[in-house]
Amino acid sequence: MVKMAIGDLAFLIPLLPALAFVLTFFLGKKLPNGGAIIPIAAIATSFVISLLITLNLLQNPGEVITQSYSWFAMFNLGILVDPLAAVMLTMVTFVSLLIHIYSVGYMSHDRSQSRYFAETALFTASMLSLILSDNILQLFISWELVGVCSYLLIGFWYQKPAAATAAKKAFLTTRIGDVMFLAGIVILFSDLFKIFNGTIPDGVFIMRFDEIFAHIPELAAMNANILGMEVSHITIITLLFFGGAVGKSGQFPLHVWLPDAMEGPTTVSALIHAATMVTAGVYLVARTFPMFIAAPDTLLVVAYLGAFTAIFAATMGIVMNDLKRVLAYSTISQLGYMMLGLGIGAAIGAEAVGMSIFHLINHAFFKALLFLCAGSVIHAVGTHDMRQLGGVAKVMPITAATMIIAALSLAGFGIPGTIFGTSGFFSKDAIIEGAYLFGESSGMWIPYVLSIVAALLTSIYIFRLIFMTFFGKPRTDYGGHESHASMTIPLSILALLALFFGGLTSRRFNDFVSETFGNNFVNMNIPELAEMGGYHLAAHVGHEPVLILWMPLIVAVAGLLIAYLIYGLKVVNMDNLVSRNNPVYKLLYNRYYQNAIFTDFISVKIIYEGFAFAVRSIDRGFDWVVNWISDVTIETGDSLRQFQTGVIQTYATAVVAGVGLLIVLIKVIMEVI
Repeated sequence: MVKMAIGDLAFLIPLLPALAFVLTFFLGKKLPNGGAIIPIAAIATSFVISLLITLNLLQNPGEVITQSYSWFAMFNLGILVDPLAAVMLTMVTFVSLLIHIYSVGYMSHDRSQSRYFAETALFTASMLSLILSDNILQLFISWELVGVCSYLLIGFWYQKPAAATAAKKAFLTTRIGDVMFLAGIVILFSDLFKIFNGTIPDGVFIMRFDEIFAHIPELAAMNANILGMEVSHITIITLLFFGGAVGKSGQFPLHVWLPDAMEGPTTVSALIHAATMVTAGVYLVARTFPMFIAAPDTLLVVAYLGAFTAIFAATMGIVMNDLKRVLAYSTISQLGYMMLGLGIGAAIGAEAVGMSIFHLINHAFFKALLFLCAGSVIHAVGTHDMRQLGGVAKVMPITAATMIIAALSLAGFGIPGTIFGTSGFFSKDAIIEGAYLFGESSGMWIPYVLSIVAALLTSIYIFRLIFMTFFGKPRTDYGGHESHASMTIPLSILALLALFFGGLTSRRFNDFVSETFGNNFVNMNIPELAEMGGYHLAAHVGHEPVLILWMPLIVAVAGLLIAYLIYGLKVVNMDNLVSRNNPVYKLLYNRYYQNAIFTDFISVKIIYEGFAFAVRSIDRGFDWVVNWISDVTIETGDSLRQFQTGVIQTYATAVVAGVGLLIVLIKVIMEVI
């Protein structure tokens, strides 16, 4: 009897949700709840396989699972399950499973249930395929599938003009990053083809990650002259890869699609913002981290842009009145922290990957919880405007308690140096402390300062949401009731993870994921690559001054007190501040006029009208050419018509004259020759 290892079933992880998509699409309308049981069963099985593989890999992180098959020429299809992929697979399948279970109650009154569950199953399958890819081309194909699925789900209620517009905006905005990502792949392929001198040995798959990483020194040695500066090819490639990540993971300036993505069902928002699409960009940078750390200056760009995105989005979160929009800007801000965590790899090496992915996992738990709690409130009271709520905790105690836990985790409450703290405390605070080390080793303090201020704003906007929604007196007669058990049970499970997962796993998790680049598939010398990129690695996180260790908690408590004084005790009259006469509030509420700049000015005025002017000019040019040809043809015809007299003698004279002229020309030519 042949024994099958659990790793041999890894291919089923994306395949089962993909099959669930097909079955639900065709049979869902004939089954209860739109056929929800099919994707739930498929994703539950994928979760069990992922969890078992992760547990096995924990025992021996160096023996990763690889399966590779020839596709065509020098390209392959394959799967790679290493520590990085394992934790991502487990998180995506688990959070997606809870969201699907929650959706049974949330979508119970929607007539398009079967289409919803089919699309979410395909969305999950695409993300799992992306994570499992062992080569950059297969990852890109799955990357594009994720984008298509997000378009379908954001525009799920396509009858609403706002939803259709938001879907198109998300699709087109992320395409900018996707084109950059594709350009990076093309340059990478061209460089690798040159390195092999155009001859690829049999069995060598040129775009597989082990082959790419093995040729990092040669890629780093290639240079291009750009505006008089010598730039390494690997810097160009990684910056283009990062451009793709900027689009998918909502970094400035390609973040504008994320808030509008709230037009889809709240469960879709939870799926996009917690488990799937927005984490794809972070995963891309983490997966190709050896290239990034060997590329001069790229990690500095990642760190600075991540820190700026964190504070930029947080400033808008403090003025939003829509429950889901507050959480949307929170997602953008936390994604900025994740990118900052990867960027500080310039100071701490591969430990940055474990740190960033740890925050990604914890963020998935508390952000999914926040969105599902918001969905529970909206489902029960029928509004998502916080100004119309207040006192919701009295009618929805379970939802209120779980959302408060999620808020504490997002703000990062915990006691430094102990195991007592929320999940967000252990991951986000580690990134902030890493940013301090980054500043200490490089003299670049801006990312650290921005991360601390963003932490203060995070605490303010999330507890503003808590006090405005759940406490005080109801501001309207919204009624309301606690949600069904199919919704509150997933909330309770996520609340436990938001509370305890970080403390229970923080020490082991970072070490486990940081071992991603030393195994039987790739074995990279990260300090050597850092030296190649011009980075000087510092000491590990955890040796900072006491004040630095306590600073994130201090600002979190300060934010809670500020929100309590303003929105709980109402010691400050906000009427004077929350006014159109206040230029700062007006700027933040209008989101720095990003829609006016990007949508109205750049998209409409420059791109649309500029393209229209160019096409109109070309069309007029063609009209002139066509009219000129027509006029010449008509005038020529009118001139030639005068010779058509109908008199035979005239025609005979013309023939004789022509023949005579031809004889004279032939004689002249013969004498010359």
